[in-house]
Amino acid sequence: MAGSSAIIEDGTALSRLDRSLYRAERFLALIGGLAVFSLMVLAVISVGGRNLMNRPLPGYVDWIEQIMPLIAFLAISYVQRDGSHIRMDMLIGRLRGRWRWGAEFLSTFLMLVLMVLLVWGSWAHFQRSFDPAAPLWSRDSSIDISIPLWPAKLLAPVSFSVLCLRLMLQLWGYGRAVWLGLERPVAVPLVMSAAELAAEEAALVADVRPEDILPRAGETGAGRNRGGSGGGAGGNSGHDGEAD
Repeated sequence: MAGSSAIIEDGTALSRLDRSLYRAERFLALIGGLAVFSLMVLAVISVGGRNLMNRPLPGYVDWIEQIMPLIAFLAISYVQRDGSHIRMDMLIGRLRGRWRWGAEFLSTFLMLVLMVLLVWGSWAHFQRSFDPAAPLWSRDSSIDISIPLWPAKLLAPVSFSVLCLRLMLQLWGYGRAVWLGLERPVAVPLVMSAAELAAEEAALVADVRPEDILPRAGETGAGRNRGGSGGGAGGNSGHDGEAD
């Protein structure tokens, strides 16, 4: 399942590298978000041109084909860093300590192997399209308005390479957690509990820190327990007085 995660940061070299890579991932994710916005703009231009001037945007489908890789690939590493990819964690979620980090290490390692193979394959696919001696450096192009396809094909190996860097950092984090027996390692996504998730959402609305909300919730629960105990004691005393 997909869940919200927290990332622990400190002054270690691993955490500094994590934050540096995260800045690049956020920039790529921003480009992907702008690509989504550009699709809306293209749709408005095409529909408006067809209805108002009977002239839709030329090559509308070709432009969509070029923009879709931006949306599909650029934010993949950003989502991996935050632990927001869809995953089944019913088994791993039951593990604790070194067993859990060891399982995370194994699954991340398998992901890295797969992504390395995808980088190799997508790069070979890009090379079949790119030719510096050809017009516009392209051996193939879109059907309608002949847009070169190699820029879109290049996005896959570039995005997958960034994801490989992220997976290597997470392998470092999980391996460090296994070696040192850490409870909350840095630079890896930690699944938040229901109370922590609720506190984070409330903090976004109230513009405060989640740490300021969790203690209040605990104090409220403790106050209710004390109030309930006092009310129970008073009720017992009253029954005792009636009995007397």
